[in-house]
Amino acid sequence: MIREALDALKKGEMVLLYDFDNRERETDLTMRSDRITHRDICRMRHDAGGLICTAIPFASAKKLGLPFARDVLRNCAMVEQLGDIPYDPSNNSSFSLWVNHRNTFTGITDKDRSLTVNALSKVVQNTLDGEPVVFKDQFRTPGHMPVLIAAEKLLDQRHGQTELSVAMAEMAGINPTISICEMLDDESGLALSKEEAIKYAKKHGLVFVEGSEVLEEWDNRQT
Repeated sequence: MIREALDALKKGEMVLLYDFDNRERETDLTMRSDRITHRDICRMRHDAGGLICTAIPFASAKKLGLPFARDVLRNCAMVEQLGDIPYDPSNNSSFSLWVNHRNTFTGITDKDRSLTVNALSKVVQNTLDGEPVVFKDQFRTPGHMPVLIAAEKLLDQRHGQTELSVAMAEMAGINPTISICEMLDDESGLALSKEEAIKYAKKHGLVFVEGSEVLEEWDNRQT
């Protein structure tokens, strides 16, 4: 389903992206950030229920001066250490800053978050086009949209939802700013099972794709 998933992502449709059986075992609602509206944010919080985040490429984060959260908090005794993440002990998390666009009010409403997400995609595109961007002129922190920074070598380095989604965007030839939200199960209190996620995809006419398919396509394109 990888070709269908890339085509859907390119069209601005939501895609259900499952990582791996030996990792988080989670499915994320995934969508290109430059096409997101407040209705999409609403759907993510209603139908998925996890944390709505926006993933950006490592190179763009570097040009924008965005740090990893662990570097900002390195002097805090609670800061994450390598090996702390049980499903990925060889890597750190991808969290950067939590931001609001300066034109938002509280930052948490669906319209405020879609504004922030759309603006993030624009500044990432600016970095790709070689245009100068002063991030602080448009955004402030703390805010309500967590920014995730993909590993520098993407799937050659880390197999998280951040890297999977940004890699898919790159393979689809679109702006590599992707918003994601984990699908949770109201009954079990856990992540929505793969089987239930597939049922949701079929019910709503969406594409379901597994991380293994994304990784295989990525590896094929690197050779």
